[in-house]
This record gives sequence, structure tokens and C-alpha cells, in this order.
Amino acid sequence: MQAVAIDFGIEKALEELGVKNINEGTSTGSQSFSNGDIIESFSPVDGQLIAKVKSTRKEDYERVMEAATSAFKIWRSTPAPQRGEIVRQFGEKLREKKEALGKLVSYEMGKSYQEGLGEVQEMIDICDFAVGLSRQLHGLTMHSERPGHRMYEQYHPLGVVGIISAFNFPVAVWSWNTALAWVCGDVCVWKPSEKAPLCGVACQNLAAEVFAANNLPEGISCLINGDYRVGEFMTKDTRVPLISATGSTRMGKIVAQEVAARLGKSLLELGGNNAIIVTPDADIKMTVIGAVFGAVGTCGQRCTSTRRLIIHDSIYDKVKQAIVDAYKQLRIGNPLDQHNHVGPLIDKDAVAMYEAALEKVVAEGGKILVEGGVLSGEGYESGCYVKPAIAEAQPEFEIVQHETFAPVLYLLKYSGDVENAIEIQNGVAQGLSSAIMTNNLREAERFLSVAGSDCGIANVNIGTSGAEIGGAFGGEKETGGGRESGSDAWKVYMRRQTNTINYTTELPLAQGIKFDL
Repeated sequence: MQAVAIDFGIEKALEELGVKNINEGTSTGSQSFSNGDIIESFSPVDGQLIAKVKSTRKEDYERVMEAATSAFKIWRSTPAPQRGEIVRQFGEKLREKKEALGKLVSYEMGKSYQEGLGEVQEMIDICDFAVGLSRQLHGLTMHSERPGHRMYEQYHPLGVVGIISAFNFPVAVWSWNTALAWVCGDVCVWKPSEKAPLCGVACQNLAAEVFAANNLPEGISCLINGDYRVGEFMTKDTRVPLISATGSTRMGKIVAQEVAARLGKSLLELGGNNAIIVTPDADIKMTVIGAVFGAVGTCGQRCTSTRRLIIHDSIYDKVKQAIVDAYKQLRIGNPLDQHNHVGPLIDKDAVAMYEAALEKVVAEGGKILVEGGVLSGEGYESGCYVKPAIAEAQPEFEIVQHETFAPVLYLLKYSGDVENAIEIQNGVAQGLSSAIMTNNLREAERFLSVAGSDCGIANVNIGTSGAEIGGAFGGEKETGGGRESGSDAWKVYMRRQTNTINYTTELPLAQGIKFDL
């Protein structure tokens, strides 16, 4: 069988992105500040070694921070609309390289090519959003209680923003943070997942081209590679006022403690245990589409993936059969082949976790409806391809209470009113995404009310997966409480300052206090 790189143009894509035959990582543009241990990037698609990068040592990190802090002094004084113009150019660069970057995302991470293209499109969209935002970084004007005074508040850039991203969205989440941080006047230091380092190198190369064309310092965008120890360089560094971290709840708690210990700011996007409620008034066809894509998209490795399907007992059997039938139509295989629906898990550790989850649900008394398992043979040589599984379970099962980062869907049953379903949905530690399938207006509004879903995202008649750039993205409880992307998420990348101006020749004091000299 021919290699995927030949069949699907991966070698050409790598060359176009400047990441072919890499044996050392870049830190700021074309400069190489990484001289540590080698990180090998293997594709879960075919198990092939794509390339190698060098990890960042402490002394390398110090040079990165020197470049970043120096660049900040220039970047912060650049007018925001001009910063927006640079982001616009970066968005155009992404449009030019969309196909190549989408292929790299698909090949290095394992998601379908269409999802890889979709991820790059999210990068383009957030650039468009940020360009408009660059002319709207507004404050407030308010009345002073003192005559002849004016009060207002404004926002200033923070400085160096540290970004720690996860493997499942190896480029989009970085761009959500970076595009906004850039127009706000910040510079960024990014540690991508060590499971997808080449996507980071590719993005860094594209950004460096834009900065070079505009005679701007490369330190506006910096890259460091390595495991959690490299991330600790930033979390403990007082020169990094904000850490934006995406990953597991366990990781987020460690980051939060480290950053809080130095009174820094953290933006956390952590685990999700997302549910769709299916009421008697649901459109079954829409429910199946939303649930299946939510459960198997990205092989169940989205933070917004559907983990639980909470179905009313009056339609439980009908919905169950429809979902089971839909799973029979799924095609599992090379994600660069657009005929396939499901690609591989990221690595064999993820496969082991998937197998353990299926064993656990059975041990707790659950029933497997669609059998899982690891696929082998031609086309599955990497050992990372698994069959999406469905299990009947109870809400109180321990395995159901935790996030299973794999294509395992748990079917749960509820009876009575929608309040009972909402209680089940909210009865987990995570609070990222949620959805209800219903044509009953009262049920929909109840779900969206103050006593309804406790998640950061609550949808009606669409699934849990997928989010638009215009809205703030994030969740509550053990999801971390952070917000990225649209709405007013930009404010977290800036510091707020209140200003009072006295334009008289006298100095009246607040609250009528007299202090005569």
C-alpha cells in the first residue's frame, strides 16, 4: 500500500508550510532557539514519522522571553487599527495555505480532512473578527461627582500572553487567543501540544512571513516546544501576566494554582461531559444527526463532543434504535479520504483509555449496544483506529460522571418533566456544552432559563459540538470558567484602567472632604 504522504499530497503540504524534514524547532520566526531533546511527531493515520522538532530548554526559553518582551514595547505602541491590518494579512496568508494546513492538521492529529479545513476556516474567521475589533476596543465615559472633572475607563495591553493548547484543535484554539491578543497589543508565546508540534511550527512560519513583510519584530509571535515542564516555564513566570490553557481538568487545576500563586491571570478551557436532552417533542431525524456527529466527530476527541444522550422513556426505544442504525453506516479509516466519517484516536494511550472506559461501563452494570474495539489490518497499521461504541448506562455511574475522551456515547433514560432531564445533565462536574432537542417552546425556554442548563454553551435543536466565532466560547464548573473567541472575550487580554481628569484650576476632593493648606 502506498504511503499516505504520496496518496494525499502530505509531502507537498509539508513543503509548502516549511515543515518538511524538520529536525529542530523554531521559537521566533526563522530563528531557532530550541536545543533540547528531540520530539518525534508520528501520524496516527499511518504510524509514520512525519518529522522531528527540538524541545525548548530553560536557556532557550529565556531568549524567547527576551525577544517577546522587546517586541511588546514596539507592538503596544502600534495603533490598534494598524495591528488589525497585520492580523488581516495573516488571515489572507491562511486563506492561501488553507488546503496545506488543513492536510497537516488532519495527518498529524487524525481528524477528517474536512474537519481540518474547518479548523483553518475558524482561524480565518477569528482573524476577520479581530480586524473589526481593532477599531472597537472601547472603554466607558462616566460622570464625576466633582465639578470640572471627567471620568472614563480604558483598556491597555497586558504584555506577554502565554498560550498552552491541546492536540485536538492544534491550530484553531491558538488563533482564537492570538488574533485577539495581537489586536489588543499583546505578544504571544505558544506551547502547542507535544502530540502535534508540527502544526505549531507551520503557523509560526506563516506568522513570521507576515511580520517580516511589515518590518515587525518576530517576537510578536513566539513558539516553544516540549511537554508540561516547558509549560511550567510560563506558568511560573511573572513576566507572563496571562496564561490561556486548554486541556484536561487535571492539567487546568495545576496551571490555575501555579498562576494564582504569583497573582497572575488564567483563562482555562478544560474538560467537557456534554449531553443532549431528547424530549418527546424532539425531531428524531435531527436528533440522530446531531448526536452522531457530536459523538464521533474528531473520533470523540472534541471538548464539545457529545458524551451523554438523555432520552425520555416514552421515546427511548425509538431513539435508541435510530442511533444504533446510524452507527452501522459509519465508515472508519484514513481521515484524508473524504469518504470516511471517523479517523483514528491521537495515539495508543488514547486507545487504552477508550478500552478501559468500555470495560468500566460494563463492570458498573451497563450494557454495550454498539460494540467497540480496536481495528487492525490494512489501513489500520497505526493501531489507533477504534470503532465508535454506544452503551446504556445510569447517570450515577462513575464512568459517566467523567469525561471519556473517545467515541463512546452513553444512553441515559429519564421520565417525567424536562426538569428531571436537566437535573441529570447538570449532575456532573463539568459544564461546557449542552443541548436540547425539542419542538416544545416551553421546554426550550426552561432549558435556557436561570434554572436550566448550567453550561457555558446551551443549544436548542442543534448538537453540543461546533461553535461560531461571534459568540464567547467556554464553560463553567470544572471546565474552568474561561471565555475565548467572540463577544467581549477580548477584555481578558487587556488591563482595565480608570482615569479622572480635572480641567479646572481648583482641586475639590471626593465626598466633599476639605483639606485646606
